[in-house]
Amino acid sequence: MSSLLPPDRQLGVIGAGVMGRTLLRGLFDAQLLQPSQAWASAHSQASCDEVTSELGIPCFPGAATDLGLGLAQEGGLERRLLDTDVVLICVKPKQAADVVDALARNGVRRDTLLVSILAGVTTSRLEQLLDLSNPWVRAMPNTPCVVGAGMTVVAGGTHASTAHLDLAQRIFASVGQCRIVDEAYCNAVTALSGSGPAYMYLMMEAMADAGVRVGLPRDLALQLVAQTMLGSARMVLETGRHPASLRDDVTTPAGCTIGGVLMLEDGKIRSVLARAVEEATRIVEQLGKTAKAKAD
Repeated sequence: MSSLLPPDRQLGVIGAGVMGRTLLRGLFDAQLLQPSQAWASAHSQASCDEVTSELGIPCFPGAATDLGLGLAQEGGLERRLLDTDVVLICVKPKQAADVVDALARNGVRRDTLLVSILAGVTTSRLEQLLDLSNPWVRAMPNTPCVVGAGMTVVAGGTHASTAHLDLAQRIFASVGQCRIVDEAYCNAVTALSGSGPAYMYLMMEAMADAGVRVGLPRDLALQLVAQTMLGSARMVLETGRHPASLRDDVTTPAGCTIGGVLMLEDGKIRSVLARAVEEATRIVEQLGKTAKAKAD
């Protein structure tokens, strides 16, 4: 597999928390990037020490508003940005304006690709904050990226070309699957696959509890549920069949499965899950509005 960047070019991660570290680890493991080609920033010196120890890259302390100070000891953010082709922004939505301001103050190159995973914050808002012609890509990964089984979508801003989107897709494909979508879908994607692992964990916990209720040891019940969910997901992805069709394979006439399914339908499981995604989408939209208001 070819390298993501030329040997003398850099990729930076602003906000080396769980997702920032996961992306760097995925790129290194896939041999798309060498540790010598990466740098990061984190909120505290303790976090930076962990990043350096774990990944072998320079990491500089400092909140979003003082990134330049944290990097000053190594020549400053301005100097480092000269060699940086891609910056991944992995902070909270409310920090959007501070990060963009730090990049602008320290002279980010206008051809540097900026990739944001800030929930609810649109590329148009980020372009407005920076007021430069940099290409922006908005991404929404989920936490299964940690085990290489993530689901991410990426969407391009006004100045993002097909090549920029392809580059972003390669980054996130190193930790799972990635699709390029229209940005109009991003809030709904955040509510569905971004928040989705929490829904899955809740269902797994409930089913494992049910297993205990009918006499199974808890560790066995949880293993049965987790592997069943994993296998079911693979059946959908690898066979290409509709979930309803696959469900029919299990629900034999007058069998126990159809009885269980009817109980779930009685509990309105479809509408409850749909309402959960609907409510999460509403909140994501509000996050973007809150980030805009703080910046203004």
